[in-house]
Amino acid sequence: MAGFDPTLQPSDDRGHLLTEQSNPRSRRLDQLVTKDLVNLFVEEDRRPQEAVAGASEALAAAVDAISERLLAGGRLFYLGAGTSGRLGVLDAAECPPTFCSDPELVQGVLAGGPPALLHSSEGLEDLEQAGRDDLDRHGFRQGDCLVGIAAGGTTPYVRGGLSYARSIGALAIAMACVPKDQAPLPCDIDIRLLTGPELLTGSTRLKAGTATKMALNILSTTVMVRLGKVYGNRMVDVAASNSKLVDRSLRILRDLIGVEREEGLALLALSDGSVKLALLMKAANLSKDQARSVLERHDQQLRPSLETCGATLAQL
Repeated sequence: MAGFDPTLQPSDDRGHLLTEQSNPRSRRLDQLVTKDLVNLFVEEDRRPQEAVAGASEALAAAVDAISERLLAGGRLFYLGAGTSGRLGVLDAAECPPTFCSDPELVQGVLAGGPPALLHSSEGLEDLEQAGRDDLDRHGFRQGDCLVGIAAGGTTPYVRGGLSYARSIGALAIAMACVPKDQAPLPCDIDIRLLTGPELLTGSTRLKAGTATKMALNILSTTVMVRLGKVYGNRMVDVAASNSKLVDRSLRILRDLIGVEREEGLALLALSDGSVKLALLMKAANLSKDQARSVLERHDQQLRPSLETCGATLAQL
C-alpha cells in the first residue's frame, strides 16, 4: 500500500454530491448478520435500473448522435478513471467479438493506461490535461464521439477530455451519477444516472458502477443495431472465431434460412466466416462477391440488401 503523501492537497469538499452522501439504510452495515447484509444489497440494486430508466431520453439522443457520426466514418471513445474508466474499456473490448467491429471503432481510454486495469492509479484522475493528452495520443478527431464517464461528475481527467472534444467540434457526451446542478460537465448530451447514496459511503463501484455498465450496454448495443450489425435480435456480424461462436453462427443460419449444420459449415467456409454474408448468399442465391457488393451498396445493412434482391429470411 502506498504511503500517505503529506504534500497532497484535498479536493474541494465533495460531501454534497449524491454519490458521497451517507445512505441511512446502511448505518448499521457492520452490525448486520450476513443474510440481512445480502438482502440489503439486493434491495438497493434495484435502484440502478430505475436510474437508467430515468435517463432513457438522453440515452436515445446519444445513440442517434453517435450512430450518425459512426456511419460517417467517426469512432466512439469512452474516457474515464478508476471504475468508470475500466467499465468503458470493458464495453469497448466486447464490441469486436460480439459485432465483428473494427477494434478502432469503439475504444476505451483509461487514466493510467493498461496498467490501471489491474492496479489502482487513482491519482492520475486529478490531471485535467491528461484527459486531453490521452485523447490526442489516440488520434481523437472532429468526427469522433466521446463519452466521458465520471460517477461523481467532478473528475478533472474526464472534464479535460470533454472540454477538448467540444473545442475541436467532436461529439461530447457526459455520463455521471449526480444531478447536473451538483457537478456540471461540458458536453452536448448529458446522461445522469441517479442511483442515490451507496450502501458503502462513496464506493461508486457499487450502484453507480452497475448503472454505468447498464447504460454502456444500451449505448453500444443499440448503436450497433443502427449500424446494421443485428437482424431481428440476432448478432449477424458475430465473428465465428471459437467453437462457441461457430455453434452460435450455425444456429443463426439454421433459424433464419433453415440450413442444417453441415451445410451451414460449408456456407461459413464460402463466406470467410461471415454470417451476414452467408445469409445473403443463400437467401438470394448470390456468389460471395455479388453478396458483398450488395451489402456495400446498402452500408452493410442486411435487411435492405435482402429486399433489393427480393429475398427474405425467417421471421422469428
